[in-house]
Amino acid sequence: MRDVLDQLADWWQAGAQVALGTVVGTWSSAPRQPGAAMLVGQDGTAVGSVSGGCVEGAVYELGSAVLESGVPVLQRYGVSDDDAFAVGLTCGGIIDIFVERVSQADFPELGEVVADIRAGRPVAVVTVVDGPDGQRGRRLVIRPEDGPGSGGPESGSLGSQRLDDAVRDDARGMLAQGRTGVIRYGAHGERRVDDIGVFVASYAPRPRLIVFGAIDFAAAVARIGGFLGYRVTVCDARPVFATSKRFPDADEVVVEWPHRYLTAQHEGGQLDERTVVCVLTHDPKFDVPLLQFALTLPLAYLGAMGSRRTHADRLARLRELGVTEQQLERLHAPIGLDIGARTPEETAVSIAAEIIAARWGGTGGQLRAGAGPIHGEIAPTGSEPLLSS
Repeated sequence: MRDVLDQLADWWQAGAQVALGTVVGTWSSAPRQPGAAMLVGQDGTAVGSVSGGCVEGAVYELGSAVLESGVPVLQRYGVSDDDAFAVGLTCGGIIDIFVERVSQADFPELGEVVADIRAGRPVAVVTVVDGPDGQRGRRLVIRPEDGPGSGGPESGSLGSQRLDDAVRDDARGMLAQGRTGVIRYGAHGERRVDDIGVFVASYAPRPRLIVFGAIDFAAAVARIGGFLGYRVTVCDARPVFATSKRFPDADEVVVEWPHRYLTAQHEGGQLDERTVVCVLTHDPKFDVPLLQFALTLPLAYLGAMGSRRTHADRLARLRELGVTEQQLERLHAPIGLDIGARTPEETAVSIAAEIIAARWGGTGGQLRAGAGPIHGEIAPTGSEPLLSS
């Protein structure tokens, strides 16, 4: 929903009705991931995408019907052996799309949810997408249990208190990790039964990309990091180099010794398992104390720039400080994938590619050399298909 949030909020605020189609499940080589959304307005306007163009026309027609009936629908699109001529994905994938009507009457909590998302407060919207007709479309808005940025109380219900209680704990866990997907339960929240499928859409603050070293390569990494959706920080101990003018694409530029800054961020609860750290200083007085501490943190990715000779010296210094081989295995250095990069911009693409590969388990090899699905076998949390093929 985040990709169509502004238009959805405008229509909702104006009192209009809109059909919202959301990708809730994907299998094989689906082009969009759970959470991707498309709107169909009362005036016939379509906004957003759920498949990169493959099934938009069919979803548009379904959205128009849902606008009229108000009855939510869970629909599968994909190519199957039984019906090769059905509406399908040209890339061969399968997606489940949940289409519902949204208005101030249908979704009264939307205004508060939008305010949370825009303010960077974590919030999860849980919707029954598979289950009895009377229960499908019910939703529960969940926020962190306590602490700064809790955003307000829980609102809505999925149909029973026991189901709400079971979903609440699981959804908060997914929200803390920034995960979106489907969980299945019994009618009363039983975790070993799959009568009901609920879609948890997590709207957590943007993951962080912290770039250490105010060099020209850092400017390119900051630019591509913002493009990928990260909140980018550039940190360097040298005030003459660490300026907002030199790094206009960074969300913040900090003048501080790298290891002190990372330590303070950790102690302040500002790092999580989605955080990416790129160390581009290739200077041992900065790198070694920073990496010594960073290697103790559960980061999504930790990479360090430098030649192979520089890296060998760096490893020797870290081993002398007691860093274990298991910890060193987590360090991506020299940073980036081997794509023959030369310029700062090309190097930033190389680094970004390695970050993406680390996140999704990619090999970094050429797609033409493989035989499996391009996007991997991706399925929602929980994980059998919501609909029978």
